[in-house]
Amino acid sequence: MDWRRIDVPVESRAPTGETAAYLSAGPDAVLVDPAGRTAALDDAVAAADIAHVAVTHHHPDHVGAVADYARETGATVWARRGRTDSFEAATGVAPDRTFADGTTVPADGGVEVVDLPGHAPEHVGFAAADGVVSGDVAVAEGSVVVGAPEGDMRAYCSSLRRLHARDPTRLYPGHGPTIDAPRAVCRRLLDHRYRREERVLAAVESGAATADGVLDRAYEKDLTGVRDLALATVVAHLEKLAVEGAVQWDGERAEPGGRRA
Repeated sequence: MDWRRIDVPVESRAPTGETAAYLSAGPDAVLVDPAGRTAALDDAVAAADIAHVAVTHHHPDHVGAVADYARETGATVWARRGRTDSFEAATGVAPDRTFADGTTVPADGGVEVVDLPGHAPEHVGFAAADGVVSGDVAVAEGSVVVGAPEGDMRAYCSSLRRLHARDPTRLYPGHGPTIDAPRAVCRRLLDHRYRREERVLAAVESGAATADGVLDRAYEKDLTGVRDLALATVVAHLEKLAVEGAVQWDGERAEPGGRRA
């Protein structure tokens, strides 16, 4: 099964200013992440046999046209099990069915749901023979925001390792170009997170006690316009380090916590 991509302009802090919607091939197709309405996406949907609509996660730049296309196609609307209320709040439509890790959406050839939490708690991917529609787990260049309180750094790193282990042919991300070397990109993103984690830990061990203080020591680049995102990422790192026993963190102040789990 091949994935067809249609880029949709959206209001987003992603550098591309677009979110990719994907259509599976063949009968009973699944439409993933219809972020908004465009003529190109309208034409693609009209020409396809859409039987299912789903999203990788509930962020506004991925869900803007779910209700429209669900209504117009009569497709089955899917949501992550246990997250139906937040799905309806985000999309304006109640799901018809729910999925969990390993569920097969009965599109042509079958599309497998893969749990990929971290960037968002409900985040999933959709795997077919041609590769995985991976939402905001990975990007070909740069990095993904994993920011508290919604983002979970420990879960995110596990998701990258899960994708690496699956060794898909390619990844189809929500933003930026198709990823033709998934394992290399997963390793790069993991290395980036581990390096940032070491800087966060070093900042705490050198006396930084607040998230702002840690941020100022852990980042060496200009954060103009993105400081809030970087601060949320620092908190996510502190939460991970606290779970692993490397720091103590009560949500406001950090201090060294002894050995790492």
